[in-house]
Amino acid sequence: MIKIGIIVGSTRPHRNGPQVARWVLESAAARTEAEFELIDLLEHPLPHLQEAVAPMFGPSVNAHTRAWAQRVAPFDGFVIVTPEYNHGMPGVLKNAIDHVFAQWADKAVGFVSYGAGGGVRAVEQLRLVCGALGMADVGPQVVISVHTDFENYTTFTPREHHGVALAALLDRLLAWSGALAPVRAELATSPGAR
Repeated sequence: MIKIGIIVGSTRPHRNGPQVARWVLESAAARTEAEFELIDLLEHPLPHLQEAVAPMFGPSVNAHTRAWAQRVAPFDGFVIVTPEYNHGMPGVLKNAIDHVFAQWADKAVGFVSYGAGGGVRAVEQLRLVCGALGMADVGPQVVISVHTDFENYTTFTPREHHGVALAALLDRLLAWSGALAPVRAELATSPGAR
């Protein structure tokens, strides 16, 4: 069965990400063709990238990086729930992505973003980063405004169109996750693959 990780991309106090990620998880739970699981970056504290060898060249000697790699490796695809900070993605999210390499490759990724402008600029950056890692980013995106989709800027109140957008995102994400499975399987058994 396809496994999808829902990454909470912010760790700051009083963050809105967990509410949005739980909504994604609860909405996705009705699907029977995949399993969904939350991955909260707050539970995986990583220092600023300090790997002596670039992650693309092999496993890390650091226990925290190996633990992070083991956490994300089993998933076939991801939904990244991200805020936008100063026209970009959170540094903690970029840092978590940069700590591993092979664990992202040939997997699908979709984006649920939120912020004053809906988080679209953070996702523009994420699409470039994920593309460099060999991930297949799906077109549909959920865009959430902190001005209109949160009561008092703190309580997430998804509207019907958000559910429609999320369904479209999940449809494409699951299709691509399944389509890339043979590629991942072939590379896993090929000598010298990643």
